[in-house]
Amino acid sequence: MDDEQRTTALAQAVRLREEGTREACEQLIRLSDRYPQDAALAYQAAWAHDSLGLEAEAVPCYERALAGSGLSEEERHGALLGLGSTYRVLGRYESSLATLRRGLEEFPEDAALRTFLAMALYNTGEPREAVRTLLRVTGETSADPGVQKYRRAVEYYADHLDETQ
Repeated sequence: MDDEQRTTALAQAVRLREEGTREACEQLIRLSDRYPQDAALAYQAAWAHDSLGLEAEAVPCYERALAGSGLSEEERHGALLGLGSTYRVLGRYESSLATLRRGLEEFPEDAALRTFLAMALYNTGEPREAVRTLLRVTGETSADPGVQKYRRAVEYYADHLDETQ
């Protein structure tokens, strides 16, 4: 299969993934097996499995995508977020935390990574850090006029949850 055929097959598989079909997984796995060093194909295969609720099958694809090279910045972000979230869903909380923190090293201000990190923190018995993280994300990203009116207070109390007068 030449590059043009690969590109055409990938585009077709992505369309199938967007439609939520199992055929997308099968096509992407075949392509990924044929091009084992192609990180973008592995990422698309992971995404297809994840979107069908096949999290355990998505993990090795995400791992292969992240171990390879050639992912765009957007794909790398998606792979880190997807793998971190998938580990959490599977109850692999420490792996989830490690992956999401790795993502935040690369994308330090990313609200989605921080939100999923908060969920994993909650799952690992760190509710204070989870709430602090969510309050910071809410203050920084909410367009709600009420949240924005009290943003300074929300962000202050993110670090002072137990403070009273």
